[in-house]
Amino acid sequence: MSPPFPPQLPARVIIAHGRALRVRRDDGSECVAHAARRDLQVVCGDRVYCELDSRHDELRVVALAPRTGVLYRSNARGGSELIAANLTLLVAVLAPLPVPDFYIVDRYLCAAQSAGIDACIVFNKTELGTAAADLGELTALAALGYPCLQASAEALLGLDALRTQLAGHTAVLVGQSGVGKSSLLRALIPASDAAVGALIRDDEGRHTTTTTRLYQLPGGGALIDSPGVRDFAPAIEHLLAPALGFLEIAARSAQCRFADCRHLREPQCAVRQAVEDGLLGARRYESYRRLRRLYEDLSARRTQRPR
Repeated sequence: MSPPFPPQLPARVIIAHGRALRVRRDDGSECVAHAARRDLQVVCGDRVYCELDSRHDELRVVALAPRTGVLYRSNARGGSELIAANLTLLVAVLAPLPVPDFYIVDRYLCAAQSAGIDACIVFNKTELGTAAADLGELTALAALGYPCLQASAEALLGLDALRTQLAGHTAVLVGQSGVGKSSLLRALIPASDAAVGALIRDDEGRHTTTTTRLYQLPGGGALIDSPGVRDFAPAIEHLLAPALGFLEIAARSAQCRFADCRHLREPQCAVRQAVEDGLLGARRYESYRRLRRLYEDLSARRTQRPR
């Protein structure tokens, strides 16, 4: 769809807080902006077209450029919520503490796979040591093709490899609360340590802060820091069926007896047989089972919502 009027000022959204935004123009300058309409949903990473609002001396976002690489999550009702747009890389961050939750990592990887976004894993805080079980999980993920890096923002270890992985990408840092995403961000982009308060104003004119922001990487590309989570559910309507984004299950599902096999209790299921034969990791298969149950539960909630 073409913009409602000629786009005058292209920009990229670096902070989004409802309709209150901060954008970076092509010349590198940053400005406060507002979405022109309440139905114009704008997120961090969006490329937008703006016009000058002379009454308030700020920009109004009047149209969105086409999105690619969009990351969504599910809400409690099974609906989709935008997290960030125009991503090319998802970086799932883990650490020895808090205890790694590889099931959350799997869900992020499935969301990225379904959205056509590359993904990698960073195991941070290696100065605390890495348990054999965690190394085993990282080795299994690496065998699937996901780059797995070890780093320490505290000891400044492994950062060059991470910089190489991020180069040229628009990446988002995701993971559990407390894994050190902000520490990695400060190590990679020292300027990000500056206070972010008073960068945008909400709809009532009050200054506000946000925990999601897009930063320019010194070597090219951009990095979005997202809030830490206790859990994550991919948006069900954006998951690839029938394997839900699990690479190894998608590879074996063609050998199942039934084309619509859910890989749970169906007869002659090649996926379950591979698990029994030790050819497919039991933990990843259990992760698939959990996501499948969540997928079906959230799908049921969506159909039960009042129209």
